[in-house]
Amino acid sequence: MNEAAVLEVGRDALFVILKTAGPIMFSGLLIGLAIALFQALTTIQEMTLTFVPKIIAIFFAIVLFLPFMMTTVIEFSNRLFDRIIALG
Repeated sequence: MNEAAVLEVGRDALFVILKTAGPIMFSGLLIGLAIALFQALTTIQEMTLTFVPKIIAIFFAIVLFLPFMMTTVIEFSNRLFDRIIALG
């Protein structure tokens, strides 16, 4: 396996990480932004107000995006296993 192939596998792995974690992080970001805006508009400065809605939003995002995430990881694994078989 040459250096270009290693870099390609590493780049593909990072892209898969971004594809699988992105929707969950984005939903947490949107909920955090909405709560921060709500807190700024109502002058409610409760520190624990952000935790429960973020946890619930992230849970629902995981449930919603889990099939997409599993498909992405399985496709990456199949490509990686095909590379390993091609080497041997």
